[in-house]
Amino acid sequence: MGKIFVPVWLYASLLKQAALAWIKDGAASMGAALAFYSAFSLAPLLLIVIAIAGFVYGADAARKAVVKQFAELIGPVGAEAVGGLLKAASTAETGGIATAIGVVLLLIGATTVLVELETDLDRIWEAPERKENGLVSLVRVRLLSFGMILGIGFLLIVSLVAGSAIAALTARWDSSAVGATGLFIADFALSVVIFTALFGMLYKWLPNVRIAWHDVWTGALTTAVLFNLGRLAIGAYLGRSATASAYAAAGSVLVLLLWLYYSAQIFLFGAEFTWVQAKHRRASHQASNAASEEYQSPG
Repeated sequence: MGKIFVPVWLYASLLKQAALAWIKDGAASMGAALAFYSAFSLAPLLLIVIAIAGFVYGADAARKAVVKQFAELIGPVGAEAVGGLLKAASTAETGGIATAIGVVLLLIGATTVLVELETDLDRIWEAPERKENGLVSLVRVRLLSFGMILGIGFLLIVSLVAGSAIAALTARWDSSAVGATGLFIADFALSVVIFTALFGMLYKWLPNVRIAWHDVWTGALTTAVLFNLGRLAIGAYLGRSATASAYAAAGSVLVLLLWLYYSAQIFLFGAEFTWVQAKHRRASHQASNAASEEYQSPG
């Protein structure tokens, strides 16, 4: 079992190497494409996740929780765009053929962004080319993507339950400065745990390479912390800036796209960090084995 945490000096060096790899791989352009696909996949993805969480928590409560979470992430303007997307995507004609086509399109739309994620992670990890034919690859990727969606739905359920507990504690202790600080830390820690699990699943299962779990968790934890620190900063910026009002009706969509682009960059940087750390660990392991063999060889 390898170490999940690394010395501070090594961690700083790995962050620097990850930044250089991020630039070399053209992550800025990859992030733009990822944000574009995410915008189209967001509504169907959230609808499926809400449906999964709805079995346990209730569809209406799950939908409100998702919109509330986005309000905390990107402010009320961006959350308004998400709410509009969910409302438009959930309004469809009923009927056998129309419903069947709608379900198929919903699944394709929800998994499209995960297919793009797989392509980007293969590039970052310098993964070998996949040898499957077109149809087999399509089915495999869509099934894997749907499995990821089920995992996201489970994480949403956990988030809803834990969020309800924190909300109850907030109502009781929010008047106390110490209590409010403690609840903020608890909420931040909960978010880090949930996003670490989410990023860990994506980093482990999407690339076409074998990755050790301890490498995955280190990168996922780093990404989750950066994501949550960034969401506080970008949430404050988007909440106070005039970006949305400057673009009138399109402002809410622009705010959502800006947040998606930022999130894509953080995700890709975390993937680069995971790759750099795994490469460093393998090199250290090989050097240690070589030194051991040299020591044991007869003189």
